[in-house]
Amino acid sequence: MNAQPAAVLETRLLHNMHRAATSLLVDAAGRATAPTPSLTELRDFLVAALRHHHESEDDILWPRLIVADPAAGDRLAALSTEHDALDAALDALEATEISDRPALADAAKAVRDLVHKHLEAEEPVLFPALEATMSDDEWAEFSRTVIASAPPVAAHLNIGFFAEVGTAEELATVAKGMPPQVQQLVPALREQAEATLRSLRA
Repeated sequence: MNAQPAAVLETRLLHNMHRAATSLLVDAAGRATAPTPSLTELRDFLVAALRHHHESEDDILWPRLIVADPAAGDRLAALSTEHDALDAALDALEATEISDRPALADAAKAVRDLVHKHLEAEEPVLFPALEATMSDDEWAEFSRTVIASAPPVAAHLNIGFFAEVGTAEELATVAKGMPPQVQQLVPALREQAEATLRSLRA
């Protein structure tokens, strides 16, 4: 059996991270013991990461896929429309006071539900398109572009969630694309993330 392409492995890992992170924010917002600094960290990470992710799709990935497969254009445009709804939900989440836990939980639920529903619709379209049209070299170029523009907001949480939700194959693929200086920081970043995640689940 052939290994899956890097594009599918990395995208699936990222999507599962988004599922886990949005679910945790909902759970933690409803828990009085969750510390405000950790909740703020997770909320701000999610807002920045989700925006950057879908903007990278709309502005860079979708155009590449449409050039390779023009017939995919309508399906990808429909997914971009869902991104607009997610933006509105992220705006509401970002504007919510962390101290108002019921409002935070409601805003987090809206984002979680949109993300989970959107990914269920996106993956059956996106994964086959990536497998059919995106070589590992092309994906590596795209990935480098996305990483270079990624927001630094609580970026260690990426490492923490990846460690929790990733398969060995997915994690190895991601690690391969990391610059050596970043790979050296992974243990410390993972430890920092684990401390935040523990506090949110306590």
